[in-house]
Amino acid sequence: MAEEPRWAVITGASSGIGAELARIFASKGYFLVLVARRHERLEALAEEVQRTHGVQAEAMALDLEDREAPQDLVDMLRDRGIQVHTLVNNAGFGLRGDFATLPSERQLAMIDLNVGALTALSRLLLPSMMERGKGGILNVASTAAFQAGPHMAVYYATKAFVLSLSEALHEEAKPHGVTVTALCPGSTESEFSATADVEYSRTLRPTLMTAGEVARIGVEGYEAGKAIVIPGGGNWLGTIGAKFLPRRIVRRIAGRLQKGEVTGRSEEANDNA
Repeated sequence: MAEEPRWAVITGASSGIGAELARIFASKGYFLVLVARRHERLEALAEEVQRTHGVQAEAMALDLEDREAPQDLVDMLRDRGIQVHTLVNNAGFGLRGDFATLPSERQLAMIDLNVGALTALSRLLLPSMMERGKGGILNVASTAAFQAGPHMAVYYATKAFVLSLSEALHEEAKPHGVTVTALCPGSTESEFSATADVEYSRTLRPTLMTAGEVARIGVEGYEAGKAIVIPGGGNWLGTIGAKFLPRRIVRRIAGRLQKGEVTGRSEEANDNA
């Protein structure tokens, strides 16, 4: 009897860390469901992984900022008879600027995507994983989760939510043979930053990692059953500093980095496109 395929659903899969996560999971024999807004990008990636790794890949174009989209996605999976082994919540976006001046509708949309869609998909898919006693969830958080972030206040707050939720679900799911992991990358070379037209300063470049490196380390940590994965020694040391330094100092450092160390014309970077 043929072994049941392991399906991985990856949101925000059209570029950056999401696309690299898709390539890593495909290299390990996972079948893929690729989710983002840009259908052409998804189709191209699906064709690539099928050609390179011989796995099945489905492209599903959805805007997860829409509150109905998580249920729509689960309905589409059910209609195709796809039983999800691994959910990768990667879709998200960041806004840089002062809270009082950034558009309120975009800040609320960021919460809907970074927090709401992730929570909804996790709630919809986790029960069946626990019933089967296998699989899990890989949530892409950030080193931003470990401190407050002036000039990116809501983005940092959403990532703190993702980290906290992931840690809690890790403990709840572990007795059922299911893994929930938070991947917390730092500065990463990806379209997320390129979309915002940012240029990293010399201060941040030493910790800059490629999206491929982040994805590989993230998948390895997830498959090893870890609760938190922080790629890169510099990023790990930064989170240690955030833990032990006074919070007033940590938030001032974060604020100075966001205001002075990263320059760019655009204020929004999106990994849901």
